[in-house]
Amino acid sequence: MTDKVLLTVGSVLRGDDAAGPLLAKMMSGDPETGWTVIDGGQTPEDELRTIRRLSPDVVVVVDAAAMGLEAGAIRRLGVDDVAQSFLITTHALPMTFLLGQLEEAAETVLFLGIQPADTTFFNPLTPAVKTAVEELYERFLAGDDLTAYPAYERSHPDMATR
Repeated sequence: MTDKVLLTVGSVLRGDDAAGPLLAKMMSGDPETGWTVIDGGQTPEDELRTIRRLSPDVVVVVDAAAMGLEAGAIRRLGVDDVAQSFLITTHALPMTFLLGQLEEAAETVLFLGIQPADTTFFNPLTPAVKTAVEELYERFLAGDDLTAYPAYERSHPDMATR
């Protein structure tokens, strides 16, 4: 059993959608973090059985999320935010399903979205998103309170067109 699970989501072939997998790679390279790291890739729901078996207290999910913010912005997202369908959808099942299942498996589920700039196939991660991933990595290493990231606010005017 483990206390803390990091579940990352994204496609390494789609530019900034690779933010999650990059964080997983960085975290997996440093076993002293105290986190069990699972790279869920494009089908994070495939990892539900493993997460249930681990029975963690906390699950943190990290994914690219088109929120209408500046590239690299990190926000806490709730199920209601995710239900608005503004997330990049490379996943086989809706993210709301995944989050609901995770909430049954863990006491606390925290979803952190990183605003992408470019999710074009075969493009590299943009500098702003790479910096955001590095910031997250440093906060995981330091044991910082990840709930300190601001919550996403739907008041952004450009969200109406998404």
